[in-house]
Amino acid sequence: MSTITKISSQKRPGRYNVFIDNQYAFSVTERTLAEFVLLKGKEISDEEIERIQQFDDDARASELAARFLSYEPRTVYEVLQYLKKYNISDEAANAAVEQLTELGYIDDEQYTKLFLQNNLHVGSDGPKSLQKKLQQKGVNSETIAIEIENIPEEEWIPVGKKVIKSMQHQVGKLSSNELSQKMKTKLLSHGFDSSLASIIIDETELNLDETDQFEALKKQGIKAFKRFRKFDEKTRNFKIKRYLYSHGFSSNEIDMFLNGEIIDLEELSEY
Repeated sequence: MSTITKISSQKRPGRYNVFIDNQYAFSVTERTLAEFVLLKGKEISDEEIERIQQFDDDARASELAARFLSYEPRTVYEVLQYLKKYNISDEAANAAVEQLTELGYIDDEQYTKLFLQNNLHVGSDGPKSLQKKLQQKGVNSETIAIEIENIPEEEWIPVGKKVIKSMQHQVGKLSSNELSQKMKTKLLSHGFDSSLASIIIDETELNLDETDQFEALKKQGIKAFKRFRKFDEKTRNFKIKRYLYSHGFSSNEIDMFLNGEIIDLEELSEY
């Protein structure tokens, strides 16, 4: 048997150092001191020391996890990773998570629902981006798939509209085809699939009309002319045609520009 020869408080509030046979042995919380009635002069066996340290590790894990959860909901994985930073043993960390899960403080399914609903209200991510983010938080892939599947398609439309809202000022600057393609590319980058992206674009009120299309054709045509003005007329027209086609204009629209129906080609020298 060994004897506790000294108990001293640490600078950290609520934490105490325990000395056995005049040697530092371990540290514990105030709760552990009270639970095992640890006092100077008390005899203690190796088995008791092991139980005390396990109890203290478990208690510390629970306290740390509870504090972590007090700020916002977390997943099981996030709590375990947090405890690992404090050198909590796997056994103690798993015990703390199991206890808090039973009490309802950790619930990956409920977390996923809240995470998705929050994005629908204030976020700008599509299903694929959210799936990836939840996977990074350690949520089971099946749980994610089920909860995303439960969200009606129409609820994603306002989210997608927010993503492409800033692009609406491009009306009259880009062809309708190019604008739609750029919108689709942006939606895809935010995790919307092609089909959903097309629906969102169709639902977006761009108020595109013939005037806007011709204005875009004029702007892009002038830009092309300035770029290729040094070439002879045949080569210049070929390059302008290729440029405008790559920017989503139809053959008829391009011919209208080259025929001077959108802007008098003689005026282009002024640009």
